[in-house]
Amino acid sequence: MFDDRAGKVLVDLLEDWGVNHIYGMPGDSINNLMEELRKVEDKIKFIQVRHEEAGALAAASYAKLTGKIGVCLSIAGPGAIHLLNGLYDAKEDGAPVLVLAGQVPTDQIGTDSFQEVNMERLFDDVAVYNKEVASEEQLPSMVNQAIRTAYAENGVAVLTLPDDIPTEKIKNKVQKNAVMYETPALTPDTATMQEAAAAIEKAKKPIILAGTGVKQAKEELATFSDTIAAPVVISLPAKGVMEDEHPNFLGNLGMIGTKPAYEAMEDADLLILLGTSYPYTEFLPEGITCIQIDSDPLQIGKRYPVDIGVAGDAKKTLTWFIEQLPRTEKRDFLEKYQEKMNSWREEMKADEELTSTPIKPQQVIHAVQDIAADDAILSVDVGNVTVWSTRHFRMKTTQDFLISSWLGTMGCGLPGAIAGKIAFPDRQVISLCGDGAFSMNMQDFLTAVKYQLPMIIVIFNNERIGMIKYEQEAGGHLDYKTGLESFNFAQFAENCGGKGYRVEKFEDLKPSLEAAKSFNQPTIIDVCIEDEPPIPGKLSYDQITNYSKQTIKKLFEKGKLELPPIRKGLKRM
Repeated sequence: MFDDRAGKVLVDLLEDWGVNHIYGMPGDSINNLMEELRKVEDKIKFIQVRHEEAGALAAASYAKLTGKIGVCLSIAGPGAIHLLNGLYDAKEDGAPVLVLAGQVPTDQIGTDSFQEVNMERLFDDVAVYNKEVASEEQLPSMVNQAIRTAYAENGVAVLTLPDDIPTEKIKNKVQKNAVMYETPALTPDTATMQEAAAAIEKAKKPIILAGTGVKQAKEELATFSDTIAAPVVISLPAKGVMEDEHPNFLGNLGMIGTKPAYEAMEDADLLILLGTSYPYTEFLPEGITCIQIDSDPLQIGKRYPVDIGVAGDAKKTLTWFIEQLPRTEKRDFLEKYQEKMNSWREEMKADEELTSTPIKPQQVIHAVQDIAADDAILSVDVGNVTVWSTRHFRMKTTQDFLISSWLGTMGCGLPGAIAGKIAFPDRQVISLCGDGAFSMNMQDFLTAVKYQLPMIIVIFNNERIGMIKYEQEAGGHLDYKTGLESFNFAQFAENCGGKGYRVEKFEDLKPSLEAAKSFNQPTIIDVCIEDEPPIPGKLSYDQITNYSKQTIKKLFEKGKLELPPIRKGLKRM
């Protein structure tokens, strides 16, 4: 390390930390670091994206998918600003990401130099570690501290590098620290566990709401659910922690959820929040006992009145419960909602198995299901497509589900697919996108083509920002400015050097997907779908009222609302 260029030291440390690729766009204030990366291309691959936002979203997706740190890079000023959306996605979903952000040379900082912005202020809200490197001697310790902090706090670490720093040699002796991070294994307090076990045994109608904290304890979740006869509901990003076809599974909750999940929540007498900080508390029951299990003590009781808080790793905690609790013999509550869920699935099949045109979104999901591999990675964008995917795609625990859940940013589907294919080159990657969401980052389909990343992008093309349309109508408003211009995404794919299929008739849907599955290159399936509202599994009174209001408004505006004639002697009130 002594007498080496700081840029070389940084790159060597990244390699020591297991970093094997970086997403970004080169430019003047980061080019000296780019030169060092060029020399180690066989060890750390640089993925040149077309927009820094896509690079940051891909880094976040890689971290969500693998648990390893995702790395992205940009110049100062506009490049760094472009990163923010993807970095907030990482922050909100708890994904460890490292940012290497360029800056003007040290002697120009504070002089209003070209593209100079206050980088520490820019990243202040999004980062758990946010420092500017002032000297080459600082760099090794700061790299290690940044990465360690990103892992420890599941967040974004930013290192701002003035462009001259990577070229400087580290001449003075620097303090050495370790290239390592040890994940804590939090063992719950026994007395608290016993209290929780007693509450579970006492309950007659327990229900589990599971989140991403259970991803490493899928088998234990299924066993625990069976042991205590509790149906399982999941948060959005936790899709896949239990087989969708598992008899105890009730799907999602809330606006994207199922009717059985909603009703079971209302009926339960014990709620077990397991590895989730579920935000939509209006869908949670009131006045019942609640146990929350989480490896992060800060999340316990943060959003919901918890009676018993268990700070512990999901796998360890569930294993203890499974060993200590007897199998519940009275299973009326579970069986009741198993039957309801079976009925719900049959209702869903009615739309999924249609063979008609115009094509419904449910038909598309059903067709995708048929070509999905058992270990497929599903990268889903934000919008109506989120509802159709969560409600109709039957996930296996061997598959992975990627989405921007807390930030809910449109345009995440394609970057997630890119990250999925880089992380796991031998696995099938399918991205499901609305036409509005895909068009936000569609330029990076060229990135998938450039790096020869086989993937299937299915676009649900209804020529509008569909979810916003129905949000407006659910609020009692008229649809305003949600329409989109017609666009042929299949032709776009061909122009980029990939494969493209335009599907306008149902009979072309399955053959197009089968063909895409056989190709070893990026492929877009552009499906023209019928505009259909993503009606929640359970409508509230206000939603029903507001949908009625906007329907009446439409009729008035079109002059089609005919009122009955006034009878003689009667007044219209």
